[in-house]
Amino acid sequence: MIRVLLVDDQALIRGGFRALLENEDDIEVVAEAANGEQGVALALEHRPDVALVDIQMPVMDGIEATRLIAADERLSGVHVVILTNYGLDEYVFNALRAGACGFMVKDTEPADLVQGVRVAARGDALLSPAITRRLIGEYVARRPGPAPGALEVLTNREREVTALVARGLSNDEIAAHMVISPTTAKTHVSRAMTKLGARDRAQLVVFAYESGLVTPRRG
Repeated sequence: MIRVLLVDDQALIRGGFRALLENEDDIEVVAEAANGEQGVALALEHRPDVALVDIQMPVMDGIEATRLIAADERLSGVHVVILTNYGLDEYVFNALRAGACGFMVKDTEPADLVQGVRVAARGDALLSPAITRRLIGEYVARRPGPAPGALEVLTNREREVTALVARGLSNDEIAAHMVISPTTAKTHVSRAMTKLGARDRAQLVVFAYESGLVTPRRG
């Protein structure tokens, strides 16, 4: 059973998501919060698998809530998915840097929302490659990257898989591209994440763009 926490200041939105998710046999909504502060407290209380978190909320916004959840070792099993009204919300990138595993727009199709919760619960990054490239191109280019030489901790293979992860490829697709086994691809990805201190694949994507390993594609 996938346990979900809803964090959104609009009761109607929470009610809609609850009705949709609880219609699934493998998903249970364990709690609802109306702001980020409540969200963090309820995450500690219930330890959900997935927290669907809105960005703009009173008292504490979704970015700060995400940062606090990601920084708390007791909540290492909580995967935060940011909810936004727009695919290019200017705050989404900050949320990914804070530790969110991905983001979804609020008007996504119901089936996609349900599938997104399942993907996040598995610990996979919930990122649309097309939206991610546009997001990075719009905002990341304005930010300073890691110190020179930050990628030196990675082997050539690890750099290659990091770049492919940033392009939106799954482990199976990386394996096919590099002509290696999916298990080996997963191992390379895991080692790169460990060396770079990335919480998950989403942060690995952010690092790849910030470091210049991958260059934003326009259009």
